[in-house]
Amino acid sequence: MTRPRAASERFVAQLPTRVRSRVEVIHSPILEIKPLAVTICTAETQGMIFTSSNAVNAAASAGVRRDLPAYCVGPTTTATAEGAGWDARMVGGTAEELVAGLLQIRPTSPLLHLRGEHSRGNIAERLTEMGVTTREQAVYQQLLLPLSPEAKAASEGDRPVIAPIFSPRTARQFADIWAGTAPLWLAAISEATTEPLKSLGYERLRIAKEPTPKKMRKAVKKLVKHALRVSRTF
Repeated sequence: MTRPRAASERFVAQLPTRVRSRVEVIHSPILEIKPLAVTICTAETQGMIFTSSNAVNAAASAGVRRDLPAYCVGPTTTATAEGAGWDARMVGGTAEELVAGLLQIRPTSPLLHLRGEHSRGNIAERLTEMGVTTREQAVYQQLLLPLSPEAKAASEGDRPVIAPIFSPRTARQFADIWAGTAPLWLAAISEATTEPLKSLGYERLRIAKEPTPKKMRKAVKKLVKHALRVSRTF
């Protein structure tokens, strides 16, 4: 599991019991989320945009007002925003769908997009160009980490390694640090996430049908099933 520990543990806990019983789970976060010490100004802001739970948590910790509507990407971010006190609405499962949805809704602006230092989609710029004025501010860092010793040992073994990859940035880091000889089975949350992985010598790559935890769990379940067929020692 390459995500930060808490997110990885939630994902694994929701896998079917039969799947969990047939794998050895190794936690090796390759990105560390670190909030930035910034002041978030919401003066004149008419709505928030959240594209990750990390941004929601950073905003909540910074005391950002909860009386603004929040437009979110995906069910997890939406649920996190709701739990933190915002009137949250899911507007698509990707940045592209968010932009298209907001251009259709045309909410009162300006909006404020809180994001990580590294993000995709140019959301604020595109919305502003199309008449929905949007500011953006980075509120957390994504620090790159190496594989843990346990993960590195597994990468050098002969048992299949299944790696769920949840973002293009994680994919780039994984491609840079993977030097293993173990059979590699990859689950990617989106087409964009697959691009950095194509340089790896993997056995199989499965793309989630939708960029959601539910579809990623289904992709992992299918990879486990396939891996069991080819390796009696898995």
